[in-house]
Amino acid sequence: MRFRGLLRSRRRAALDSWIRDATACGIHGMHRFARTLRHDLDAVRDAITEKWSNGQTEGQINRLKPLKLAMYGRASTKLLRARMPPVPAPYQHQV
Repeated sequence: MRFRGLLRSRRRAALDSWIRDATACGIHGMHRFARTLRHDLDAVRDAITEKWSNGQTEGQINRLKPLKLAMYGRASTKLLRARMPPVPAPYQHQV
């Protein structure tokens, strides 16, 4: 919960103390997560402060990957398109 609060408040300076506390807390999963964050600490710090997110893109990729894997080698792009939900048309304002 503290890490979530750190992300929402965009407090970049609090990240180091959170990693230090998470490493010392005694919970293996937290220790491992904190250790993983240290591998690319600059990117994590930037992610805290930037307002941009690639969450929408990653969500689309994660949605398409199972379809692609399920159809790999046995289907054409025509069948892949048939399995994907249709993209909604943009709203047209009536004048």
